[in-house]
Amino acid sequence: MSFVEYKDIIQNGDTAIVFLGHDSMFAIKVQQGGATQTKYGAIKHSTDLIGKRYGSRITCSKGGWVYILHPTPELWTVTLPHRTQILYSTDISMIIMMLELKPGSIVCESGTGSGSLSHAIIRTIAPTGQLYTVEFHKQRADKAKEEFHEHKVDHLVTVKTQDVCKEGFGVTNIADAVFLDIPSPWEAVKYAKSALKIEGGRICSFSPCIEQVQRTCLAMTEQGFNDISTFEILLRVHDVRTVSLQLPDFGTGDKNSLDKPADTVSQSKGKCCTDSQQGTIQFKSGAPVKEMAGHTGYLTFATKYLS
Repeated sequence: MSFVEYKDIIQNGDTAIVFLGHDSMFAIKVQQGGATQTKYGAIKHSTDLIGKRYGSRITCSKGGWVYILHPTPELWTVTLPHRTQILYSTDISMIIMMLELKPGSIVCESGTGSGSLSHAIIRTIAPTGQLYTVEFHKQRADKAKEEFHEHKVDHLVTVKTQDVCKEGFGVTNIADAVFLDIPSPWEAVKYAKSALKIEGGRICSFSPCIEQVQRTCLAMTEQGFNDISTFEILLRVHDVRTVSLQLPDFGTGDKNSLDKPADTVSQSKGKCCTDSQQGTIQFKSGAPVKEMAGHTGYLTFATKYLS
């Protein structure tokens, strides 16, 4: 099982996603003789999972059912064990696009954290690219190495434990892109510049505070970066529901417009539909949910031109 190569059959040792619904899913490691408890009952790995196809509907011991999905970076992002705060797909998609990543790209990242962005980068640069990721915290770095090995992507990533603000990335003039997610990114900008290839490259820094952005932009300018721009990506979710309203009583007015049968009214109302027996009209209504994130973080991008 690999996060960058897909297969059909669930095997012993795989990481799989138990899907109970869009708001309820979790990752498991499939093990011979193992079992997983869900709100619908137990799933026995040996009989219920191993040998079955990914995407299968599995009946649990209490009679309920779940789907077993092949892992992807997107599914891993919403099910991974949190060791730090993570980036989600909304920001990740912007980062990968703006850094112009593609198969074969060489990328430097700091810090590794929980590996959410790392998995998305690896999937994008496979099969010939390489990710150099730096994590200051040794336990987090060791856990990330373990997960990359379990997910069969360790040949595409090099994990280093060091302070990028003092020691850099350990590579020089080879990276197509650099990503920074650290408390003081302005201290690492000069090392990012030295890691980028001589003929140019792209850099991105993620920061939650505008003061961090200001200092980082100043450092990028001092190091000769160009096209500096900052974005904040906010996801706005709309709630779509069916609304039923009573049909008004128009009395006995114009026979040509007011006494039309229900099916004619439905046609004249476009996407609305009527129920002549109930005396109601139904239509779809969409409105933003009452609660949404008011702030996520700032993404600052810049370009290194020819040195």
